[in-house]
Amino acid sequence: QVQLVESGGGLVQPGGSLRLSCAASGSIFNINSMGWYRQAPGKERDFVAARSIGGITYYADSVKGRFIISRDNAKNTLSLQMNSLKPEDTAVYYCAAGPNRDQYALWGQGTQVTVSS
Repeated sequence: QVQLVESGGGLVQPGGSLRLSCAASGSIFNINSMGWYRQAPGKERDFVAARSIGGITYYADSVKGRFIISRDNAKNTLSLQMNSLKPEDTAVYYCAAGPNRDQYALWGQGTQVTVSS
């Protein structure tokens, strides 16, 4: 079974940028959808962005125009470029994969993103 490992989290000032990466232990070529969710302290895990195998992308309204999801099947990686970060983007970010963005069965362990001055 494919395992997912996130990296790239950290502390950044408001307005700054971070790039998250998700490395898969096996081929992601046949995985229809991969995406990112996030969970802030005391809140539920929320959808952030997803990209289908066909290249269709989906974004939460809160990150549209600021975040960009990309997928490299050759390198078995999923990335999330986060720009113009806000304090409300602070959360643990999880990489996920599955048949579609509402049915993710594979999850990474998460990476912390903190936006603070």
